[in-house]
Amino acid sequence: MNTEINEMRIIDQIRCLGIDMIDMAQSGHPGIVLGAAPIIYTLYAHHLRFDPKNPNYFNRDRFVMSAGHGSALLYATLHMAGFDISLDDLKDFRKLDSITPGHPEYGVTPGVDCTTGPLGQGIATAVGMAMAEANLRARYNTKQQVIDYYTYVLCGDGDLMEGISYEAASLAGNLKLNKLIVLYDSNNVCLDGKTSDTFTDNISMRFVAQGWNAITVEDGNNYEIISKAIETAKKSVDKPTIIEIKTTIGKYSNLEGTNKVHGSPLKKEDITNIKAKMDVRDIPFAVSQNAIEDMQALIASRCNNLNDKFMDLVSTLEPNVQEELQYFMSNNKSIDIKDLNYALPEGKKESPRDASSKVLNSIVKDSPFLFGGAADLFGANKTYIKDGGNFQSNNYLGKNIYFGVREHLMGAVLNGLALCGFRPYGSTFLSFSDYLKPAMRLTAMMNLSNVFVFTHDSIGVGEDGPTHQPIEQLLMLRSLPNLDVFRPADTNEVIGAYKAIFKKENGPSAIALARNSLPILEETNAADVEKGGYIALDTVDKPKGIVITCGEELHMVLEVAKRLKTKGVGIRVVSMPNLERFLNQDEKYKEEVLPVEIRKIVVEAASSFSWNRLVYNSKYLITLDEFGASGPSSDVYKKFGFDVDSLEEKIDNLLK
Repeated sequence: MNTEINEMRIIDQIRCLGIDMIDMAQSGHPGIVLGAAPIIYTLYAHHLRFDPKNPNYFNRDRFVMSAGHGSALLYATLHMAGFDISLDDLKDFRKLDSITPGHPEYGVTPGVDCTTGPLGQGIATAVGMAMAEANLRARYNTKQQVIDYYTYVLCGDGDLMEGISYEAASLAGNLKLNKLIVLYDSNNVCLDGKTSDTFTDNISMRFVAQGWNAITVEDGNNYEIISKAIETAKKSVDKPTIIEIKTTIGKYSNLEGTNKVHGSPLKKEDITNIKAKMDVRDIPFAVSQNAIEDMQALIASRCNNLNDKFMDLVSTLEPNVQEELQYFMSNNKSIDIKDLNYALPEGKKESPRDASSKVLNSIVKDSPFLFGGAADLFGANKTYIKDGGNFQSNNYLGKNIYFGVREHLMGAVLNGLALCGFRPYGSTFLSFSDYLKPAMRLTAMMNLSNVFVFTHDSIGVGEDGPTHQPIEQLLMLRSLPNLDVFRPADTNEVIGAYKAIFKKENGPSAIALARNSLPILEETNAADVEKGGYIALDTVDKPKGIVITCGEELHMVLEVAKRLKTKGVGIRVVSMPNLERFLNQDEKYKEEVLPVEIRKIVVEAASSFSWNRLVYNSKYLITLDEFGASGPSSDVYKKFGFDVDSLEEKIDNLLK
């Protein structure tokens, strides 16, 4: 340590900036600011490799503030470290449209590597970041060290109470992600009181049992001991490390050590007393220029011109490697899959999940950017890449990630991979998409290019029963802002959906695929899928009605249309694999497909609430707002009125 620099003064300056921000906003969490400042200071001043002038420098160490309520602590540290965050920005903490929002947001604040807030998501996302580094290191460090970064996490008791943290620690230990280091702010207090009321785990033993190193720092106010612990963690060659750092929540406050200091602004007299104890001027946002210069000098001695050095190194690499790294570093994540190697099956019948498997196998194996897996459902989801290898501790180049039965974690890991430049995908049953929802919500907020592959998309699952038959899940996915949701009807539409997904420069997508073998229809068109909806079957004369449908129901509705035609009832059938995309088309196209004056009926064996923007009278919604049943697929469809005979009767009656 540099004895000429008063490092405790810098730490106290961070503390004071943090509580001033919270005081001005009259909102925030002062407890973690006062208790954990030595942790985050030590990391930034002595270990984290980054470039404050180039916050997105690709080979930087990643830092995830999993305890996202500590945002004031993070912003104050970033300001002191030299990021483009001014004192005025700190004064705007939690104000509308500021770059210092209530919880850290990726893409809003310079130096924030991940959107956090829901506890546990940060530590799980960090596992994905560490997996990305392991893959990139194995790919590009064959001749010289190109990629080499650590992933650090600051978490609290709440993060470790959430079940996703168990999933995260289990997979990280199994994969031996030695460049993942978790700093645990252990203060024995949670929002409702003492952790002894709810959380008495032996954290060290828990993590050791999951394949981690565990280090304990008893004095969380001693930056030198914290620094030595981090240094030890960095030397690990085969295990991730958790460092439990014993701190006092709200240190120096009249409320220190209690839950009352967790999430409410401090009283003015308490702030005055805190600053007196730390010998800091009692003036809001008063900053010692010497403290800023000292902290930035410590950082510069380790991190000077890192981005320039990295880019110079990249310029010496083979052209194809340079091109690949530029993709990882860019915001454009589009992939052209026009040269798809696809063999149509004999008999013109195929399960959409099998079609999806062919598409993924055609494009993933040879792409360094595509990378994914399944939540213990490779066989059912058909997402295994043949000859792609398995991502394991002895093969970080493997294309297939065995997430295990860990859907919660899978969603967060995909976020971590995407934040490091990949176009990742993960798969499970559609009914289990609920388990991914918290991570998917953050995916959509960060506009990451994840692909969520969901199979077993309807009551057609049959014998597995209502627990495995999705009803409301499509509505959930469609209601999630910024998520592109496809439900293709056959192989043609599966191909069209994937082409539309990978054509996008950025943003997340979900594809819901039937398990059952379905006819490959002459009426479907891969090229039209990107429009969201199109006319699959039309009449010569003006149709008596329009039936809108998607997925497995399309082939049945087409059969109904052919039957009704023999009765002299002509209907137009519109395939709607992506409702939101269709609604975003121009008015002329929407009117061509769905003329206002023609009666419309929707058929989908799922929640009615998806379709209220197209059909306003509920009697024209042939949908399902109750749970399914266990039995053969054909029997289940018949029970709920989605077999061809029942649909013919319902549609005919509605058009009379």
